Amino acid sequence: MSEPDEPKSFEIVRWQPDRQNLETDVWLLGTLLHDCVHTGASVSFVRPFSHDEAAAFWREKVVPSVEAGTCRLLIARNDRNRIIGTVQLDLAMPPNQPHRGEIKKLLVHPLERRSGIARSLMIRIEDEARAAQRTLLTLDTASPAAEQLYASLGYVRVGVIPSFSIHPETRELEGTTVMYKELTGS
Repeated sequence: MSEPDEPKSFEIVRWQPDRQNLETDVWLLGTLLHDCVHTGASVSFVRPFSHDEAAAFWREKVVPSVEAGTCRLLIARNDRNRIIGTVQLDLAMPPNQPHRGEIKKLLVHPLERRSGIARSLMIRIEDEARAAQRTLLTLDTASPAAEQLYASLGYVRVGVIPSFSIHPETRELEGTTVMYKELTGS
């Protein structure tokens, strides 16, 4: 495995919908998702996948859940104010799981990978989970590189669900690895 590229400058913030900048942020988030899917990221979408579809995902699915307080969204911006990474914490759990949160859609722009953004996003989203009084995080991934990252952060591999989803490029069925982490204090 090669060494990470030169560290790049980025800032991670908890994103809140701002009506003045909402469409700009939705456009930038759509660009991030579109570019990730078009480089093979298996994050629930298959090609062909337009930028309009990507922006609609953020506008119609994510923004309402962030506004409702059932999702926390972190974004990483570079020094040009572009969104280069994101991760979500789904807090909308059933009544018997108020202690759990689900990590969703860890995305880093393909040109920004291997610069510490994904690790930083994961560390910060765990802080968000603790602040929301969550003690168990779950996630799934079809990416061996992501699985390695999660394991290095203390996530435990439960197993693989075969034929879980369709690969975005090949359209073949692929498995997903289920993982969890029990959180302790800060």
